[in-house]
Amino acid sequence: KYSTRATATGGRDGEARSEDGRFVARLSTPKELGGAGGEGTNPEQLFAAGYAACFLGALKFVASQQKVKLGDDVTVTAQVGIGKRDDGKGFGLDVALTASLPGIPRDQAEALIAQADVVCPYSHLAQHGLDVRLSVA
Repeated sequence: KYSTRATATGGRDGEARSEDGRFVARLSTPKELGGAGGEGTNPEQLFAAGYAACFLGALKFVASQQKVKLGDDVTVTAQVGIGKRDDGKGFGLDVALTASLPGIPRDQAEALIAQADVVCPYSHLAQHGLDVRLSVA
């Protein structure tokens, strides 16, 4: 249904830009990862923002399917951490999602969140992996 491209230059201390130019981000490596901690963002923050927005979209979708009205104050927060993997071969991500659904009973909110976790493509990626095609330009 939709596809886009983004290109990064300079790695964690560079820039990332979408193909249409509507998204441009200056990148900086956090001090915790050995960088200078500059004013730019980082891949973990970008992933957290994308996952939170996508999951909220999935939550709204499943709520609408069940005729549940969610208020404009519904939020999803994604906490993303990075660290060494247990296999010692590289790095991995850890994600915790927290959804706030004011006015929705807790049991109903938990059911909606569980259903959104099935619908959300970021959740599917996190639970089932992703086929990545590598190539050289």
